[in-house]
Amino acid sequence: MTPHSWLIACGMAAAALGASAQTASFETRSLTPEAALTAARAALEHCRKGGFQVAVAVVDRAGVLQVMLRDRYGGAHTVEMAQNKAWTAASFKTSTAALAAQTQPGKPMSGVRNLPRVIAAGGGRAVEAGGQLLGGIGVSGAPGGEADDACAQAGIAAIADALEF
Repeated sequence: MTPHSWLIACGMAAAALGASAQTASFETRSLTPEAALTAARAALEHCRKGGFQVAVAVVDRAGVLQVMLRDRYGGAHTVEMAQNKAWTAASFKTSTAALAAQTQPGKPMSGVRNLPRVIAAGGGRAVEAGGQLLGGIGVSGAPGGEADDACAQAGIAAIADALEF
């Protein structure tokens, strides 16, 4: 190796080390507990206006539960379903209604439905702002995934202005 090529190799190695040092960490944004509670309350209220007794769960970007609300007569199963819908939406960064369509039997992604906690039914939505995932919201107990989904969307709409950055 010539002295010149050795200097080039050392320079490239130093540049690579410098680049890796710059990317050794990253910053993320997540929902505040206050925003999560506001979204959950708005979703619950939207469902109540429709005459539905539901459970609403809001998770952070990692899928960890931040808020759980269950209306008086929401079924016992709605708590777990709402939390898993929120987890699924955050985990897959998509709505659970979209995931349901993409994972129908016979489709390439159909096996996803067999994973623990995955709920492929409407009512779960990713909470995003500025191109970043902040969390997820899940609703269970309204008659059908479309009604659950409308309540989840109402929850997101209630905090949308606060999320924009």
